Amino acid sequence: MSNRVYIFDTTLRDGEQAPGCRLNIDEKVEIALRLEALGVDIIEAGFPISSPGDFAAVQAVSHAVRNAVICGLSRSIEKDIKAAGEALKGAKRGRIHTGIGASDYHIKTKFNSTREKVLEQGVAAVKYAKTFVEDVEFFCEDAGRADLGYLAQMVEAAIAAGATVVNIPDTTGYCLPEEYGAKIRYLFEHVSNIHKAIISCHCHNDLGLATANTIAGLQNGARQVECTINGIGERAGNTSMEEVVMILKTRGHIGLETGINTKEFYPISRLVSERMNMVVQPNKAIVGSNAFAHSSGIHQDGFLKNRENYEIIDPQSVGVPKSSIILTARSGKAALRHHLERLGYELTKEALEVSYERFLQLADERKDIEDHDLLELLSEVESAKAEVVA
Repeated sequence: MSNRVYIFDTTLRDGEQAPGCRLNIDEKVEIALRLEALGVDIIEAGFPISSPGDFAAVQAVSHAVRNAVICGLSRSIEKDIKAAGEALKGAKRGRIHTGIGASDYHIKTKFNSTREKVLEQGVAAVKYAKTFVEDVEFFCEDAGRADLGYLAQMVEAAIAAGATVVNIPDTTGYCLPEEYGAKIRYLFEHVSNIHKAIISCHCHNDLGLATANTIAGLQNGARQVECTINGIGERAGNTSMEEVVMILKTRGHIGLETGINTKEFYPISRLVSERMNMVVQPNKAIVGSNAFAHSSGIHQDGFLKNRENYEIIDPQSVGVPKSSIILTARSGKAALRHHLERLGYELTKEALEVSYERFLQLADERKDIEDHDLLELLSEVESAKAEVVA
């Protein structure tokens, strides 16, 4: 089995479904071009049947992007599939992503149907999509809660009908990692034609397990990851691309790789945040403002002695210019000395002791300590004999 993992970005489709994150056509094209530069393999540009604007956006992205596969979503309904096919006409490489619910929750309460009828509709959708594009992906919606035997039957039927990729979504973010991994493993053990298609992970973050579930899926044979920049998406969001890619890069023993240029992560994270008006939480892994910030004295001292004491990722490898030492009431003398030297001041041991005592008083009074605060501190401490470094 190949060790290459394909990155399927759905920031422009599933990510945009987050409330308040609507993009216009120009913004979609702008982000799509940055995704292409990032090295994304497949860009899901939208849901063409959903609105004239989304149809036009998929068309525009199809014309603008030349390297990545451009994908359009559809339900297992002919008019949806036709709209996707027409919107993708300008794509150098187009893919229709169609599918239907696989769990009894969806079959009985969403479609008011039967397993047999849903399976028949899904197979017909794949065959019809193949009349527009060769590359057809089939999603088994709510696979995370689907009966394993029936899910295997659906996957096998979709591949037999011509699906080149089969998506196994944990639509509600319900699975535990061992459950999702076992589900993927079961499919490889029970679907006779599974090696004729790529199996894809599409995990949501309702229980905070999207990334963990995706890694479990990859470890059990899946080779495509469906994800978004900043983990944006419906409800609690989708799998975060930057997290999955950096896990694979940092934990090389997993033996899987992507074609992503990780140095583009921080810039595109900021672009998506700005265009979608969705703030990145400070403690967000990889791209959050605190991801490479150190404020505890113990951590700061260890970091200043050797970055790898407290960082497993070089910030520059993900596009962050440098780590930061944040001065707070929890900071130690090493951090204070670091910042004073950065400003051009070298203190004796005795002067540093006195300055540090005043620093702690100041830090207890203020949330943030800036450079002007440090200069003010030095001027206040008359006994601190500071010597300007030439």
